[in-house]
Amino acid sequence: MTDCVFCKIAARQVPASVVHEDRHTIAFMDIGQVNPGHVLVATKAHLENVFELNDEQAGAVFRATARVARAVRDAFAPQGLALFQANGKAAAQTVFHFHIHVLPRWENDGVRLGWPAKNPPREELEECAVRIRARLS
Repeated sequence: MTDCVFCKIAARQVPASVVHEDRHTIAFMDIGQVNPGHVLVATKAHLENVFELNDEQAGAVFRATARVARAVRDAFAPQGLALFQANGKAAAQTVFHFHIHVLPRWENDGVRLGWPAKNPPREELEECAVRIRARLS
């Protein structure tokens, strides 16, 4: 993808502070740092979202994410660490190339992520589970 900044980073066409790279992934410091140690783990292949990952790519990206998360923990000693991954504009995706944010967290760091818990009845939850299970077969 010629206009994708993450593809350009993976191809070394634009500079980035790379912390990890393997056959399927590249991890680099987020230029929009939220907290020190904020890293993005991206697929090297241009895949827009999680739906485009095959099983090998999915396994590789999560292995890389876990490895980077441990390194961030050891390097910065945050009080916590959040992983954030969005798919589609409605989910707050802004770069349409699959990536996971590895975000070290400290109390009162100003980061907010929340949603209104709806607490549906068990019957409604089971109906949703049936629909999902049917598509996993």
